[in-house]
Amino acid sequence: MNNNQLKVAIVEPSVIIRSGISVVLKRIPGYRIQSIEILSTESIARYINIHKPDILIINPTFWGYFDVSKIKDKAETSKIKCIALVYSTVDMNLLRSYDETLSIYDSVDQLKEKLDKLFIVNFSENSEEQNTLSSREKEIIIGVVKGMTNKEIALSLFLSAHTVISHRKNIARKLEIHTTAGLTIYAIVNKLIEIEEVKK
Repeated sequence: MNNNQLKVAIVEPSVIIRSGISVVLKRIPGYRIQSIEILSTESIARYINIHKPDILIINPTFWGYFDVSKIKDKAETSKIKCIALVYSTVDMNLLRSYDETLSIYDSVDQLKEKLDKLFIVNFSENSEEQNTLSSREKEIIIGVVKGMTNKEIALSLFLSAHTVISHRKNIARKLEIHTTAGLTIYAIVNKLIEIEEVKK
């Protein structure tokens, strides 16, 4: 897989925990994680609006109780996924506004499942979008999922590489999926391709 990069912002007062999460995220198979460690609550909104991360991992008890819904309201993108970093007792009501929780005791496999789940939730919300995809766009998704380059997809479909790139931009806009990993899950969930074909 090539374009499976996710931007992740980690908001946590402990440098040991922040750095540890950053290292572990890079070990998750099927994802290329670009992480940044955020040291203060003041810089969160600014970072989100400038860099537009896909995921915000935040300790919900950061300097008192943290209201993630305010961050989502301030963010210029509503598509950011917020994950609560839990390593002590936390009021469950506090976690309701988060999309997922992460324990410092989670394994790499558990982290991968949680990331996959966040993408699959996106796909079910956007299931109507599949109907707006053209058959050509679906063919291009299949090519991407099979690991083909834009040039290889263009040759197989008798298109120019420029046309393939334009289709890929339209697909990303319609589905709001910007990674190969995300498209792979989308294609499998929506039965565009079988898992066996992806393994090849």
